[in-house]
Amino acid sequence: MEAVSETDVQFWMAKALNWGEATSCSALLDTSRHLGSLRSFLQQVLQGLQQMSSTSEAMKTFPFVGQFLGRLCWNPCVIADERSQRLLLRCLSCLYSAEPLNAVERKANMWIKNMLCHLISEEEGSVAHATVKHAGLTPKLYHTEALQKVVSLMTEEVIKSCDGLPNTSARCSNGNIHAMSTACAALVTCPQMSPLIGALLKHSMLCGSSCLNQELIKEVSEALISKRLVLEDEAVVNLWCCNPTCLEGAAVSLLESVLSDHETMTQSLDKHVNDSLLPQASADHCHIFLTVNEIFRNVLIEIDENLAVRALIQVFTVCFLQRLTGQKPQDRLPLRAFFLLGHQPHPLIQNHYLTLTEIEVPREAWLDHLSWIRSLLQSVTENEDAGEDVRAYQAVFEAWFLLVQCGYWVDAAAELLVLAAPENAEPLLWLLMFFHHPTNRGHQRSQQTAVAREAWTHLRILFLTRPPPPRHLSAVKELLSSSLSANLILHLFSNFTVFSHGPVSIITEITDKVLTEAVVKRRALWILASIRCRLNSAATRDDRVHSRLRTLQDTLLQT
Repeated sequence: MEAVSETDVQFWMAKALNWGEATSCSALLDTSRHLGSLRSFLQQVLQGLQQMSSTSEAMKTFPFVGQFLGRLCWNPCVIADERSQRLLLRCLSCLYSAEPLNAVERKANMWIKNMLCHLISEEEGSVAHATVKHAGLTPKLYHTEALQKVVSLMTEEVIKSCDGLPNTSARCSNGNIHAMSTACAALVTCPQMSPLIGALLKHSMLCGSSCLNQELIKEVSEALISKRLVLEDEAVVNLWCCNPTCLEGAAVSLLESVLSDHETMTQSLDKHVNDSLLPQASADHCHIFLTVNEIFRNVLIEIDENLAVRALIQVFTVCFLQRLTGQKPQDRLPLRAFFLLGHQPHPLIQNHYLTLTEIEVPREAWLDHLSWIRSLLQSVTENEDAGEDVRAYQAVFEAWFLLVQCGYWVDAAAELLVLAAPENAEPLLWLLMFFHHPTNRGHQRSQQTAVAREAWTHLRILFLTRPPPPRHLSAVKELLSSSLSANLILHLFSNFTVFSHGPVSIITEITDKVLTEAVVKRRALWILASIRCRLNSAATRDDRVHSRLRTLQDTLLQT
């Protein structure tokens, strides 16, 4: 057939002969390097075989095909590649005669059966079984161990290439590293390749040079996101350091998973964020934190009222700060290196806004600290109110974004409001208002603060009076369904359900009557998720509150 040229046949037959069973480093390298082209050639062969009317015609048209396919079936590198193995199986199936017409076709059928058994089974009596019986291995183990042996040798070579060389440039001059990374590109999803991929990524990190094949980087990134590859944490972080695109893909993947699976995420958001490895990597490498932060900032600009995105940003920051404070003081970068405005530390960071987490501030000092934060934020908004300066709007946004990152302080304010005296409520209500309505479009700040004060008054009576007065229940429900401050009121309501002292049965009854719409319940779950993360990171644990929180989450999920 014209699609399979004589030149191609000669080239690939020579390759199959030279590779043999590919048990040497050089054979594995060359096989891996040519896997993509080999698949294209096998596809051509398959198309040719599919047009044959019989096995005899196929063998006459492609006299090389039996020997060629047979040799490839014993190459562990080819078999390890799922797409190549699938093509081999399809080619062999095309050669099989359902009704053999002569001795040649009957003999071919026997050989094809043996090859198929070799590829897909470990049955007693197969050619594969007989061939490796003396070694006490199944065919699958035989090929696995052959591949592992070669990969182990190559991994050792990569590790040694970083040792005993005088400088970085000398390390990166080793062209064999690039060749090995090229060989790995087609086999990244093979479990046996993980140690070699990890060693290559570590080598690239140590050398500070892009000496790896970019196709490998792309394949590894896609395989990690799709869960088809497992690497050690150090290797993943090295990948992110080598390639910003891979890091961005990991951050976007985390965002997408949170936005698409609220039922799972709201139950274990902090665990999910930590499992992404991004908080730990951010604490160890400042540029990773800045990259992830920029992605979150851009997403927040687009969907600024999305509570899932806010919860993710807040929980990520909590997890990051936990990792950072867990480092040795001599290894820890100052916070001002992570929280930048342009190229300078954020003004609020210079005032040590972030250095004081809840654990470091005694509960009796929360009100004073929150009042102080309110005064800092108010001073930023005064410039916006004074004119239309773009820089003033930018300063307000950056202050708000920092507040979203440190949303645990907003949650603390909402918690204090549950039992706060009226004379202490004003700064706490202002913080909640600014958190949910950072801009002052149409001079709405005073209006939103008034709505928040009205909702807070109704909620105090609703949750502190027995039985709950129906008039106040209806008022809260009406505010929640009709007000532009719905998220703010829901934030207040959620904290009253968790931190008020009434019986759980009455709290769940109030919740069922107020939160009747599915979309409102989903938003409430995200607020509860951020509260849960804050409680998990607290210095002390209140089992009563944790139990109530779980009950509320389960109730909202069930209904």
